[in-house]
Amino acid sequence: VQLQASGGGLVQPGGSLRLSCSASGFTLRDYAMGWFRQVPGKEREFVALITSSYSANYVDSVKGRFTISRDNAKNTVYLQMNSLKPEDTAIYLCASHLRDSGGSYTARYWGQGTLVTVSS
Repeated sequence: VQLQASGGGLVQPGGSLRLSCSASGFTLRDYAMGWFRQVPGKEREFVALITSSYSANYVDSVKGRFTISRDNAKNTVYLQMNSLKPEDTAIYLCASHLRDSGGSYTARYWGQGTLVTVSS
């Protein structure tokens, strides 16, 4: 299994970015996919999940601003991030085979991160 995240960068507050996660080594359509983020010195935080049936869930802090989507034909998952805030600055990690573990999400496979910096 390989997960390749891309699309990070430097953006001003209020701006937008779209992250992509290209997956290989498994059948994407069969699994829940998601995004997490991590700031150095802090715990990794769940951001968004999309199930195999296209249901989505988000952490409260990004609801209404971020949208997760998937294109099974392209083996790719996206995270559209709008109205970005400085507190969204983090390394964003793509993950697959997500499961709900009693109120929190765990993932079986992780990609490398892509850095998002929101700053003026």
